[in-house]
Amino acid sequence: MERWPEPVGRVAEVLERAGIDARMEEFPEGTPTAGAAAKAVGASRAQIVKSLVFVCDGRPALVLVPGDRRADENKVAQAAGTRYARVARPDEVRAATGFEPGGVAPFPAPGVSRVLMAGELLAHDRVWVGAGSERHMAGLSPLDLLRLTNARTADLS
Repeated sequence: MERWPEPVGRVAEVLERAGIDARMEEFPEGTPTAGAAAKAVGASRAQIVKSLVFVCDGRPALVLVPGDRRADENKVAQAAGTRYARVARPDEVRAATGFEPGGVAPFPAPGVSRVLMAGELLAHDRVWVGAGSERHMAGLSPLDLLRLTNARTADLS
């Protein structure tokens, strides 16, 4: 078993326990942007999943949007059924997910009360998510992502 950094190991463990066929990859040069991530994995930016934390009426929600889109705060609030949504601060991201901003994986996210996923991600065979650090990504089917995160699909951008 390959030794991953601790946050990356948490992601690998979730995938393994769920029996999901995913590809974990390390990119020493890092994948700080959707563009860099797409280039690294040889996919389109639309197949890169940005895992964003929003605070919706005071509670953290995880918002999964394609790398070529921007999440819209009003649409996020509407999808969450809350009055407002704002992008979480770095300390709120860490508290909600246990990951550093820039390395947020969509699971495990112990402090997140709901997960919203852009419906257009389901159009792909495989999508790529951050896997716990700026240098790690995991490729998996968007249906597996939906199931693992217990997400609700919505129009978010």
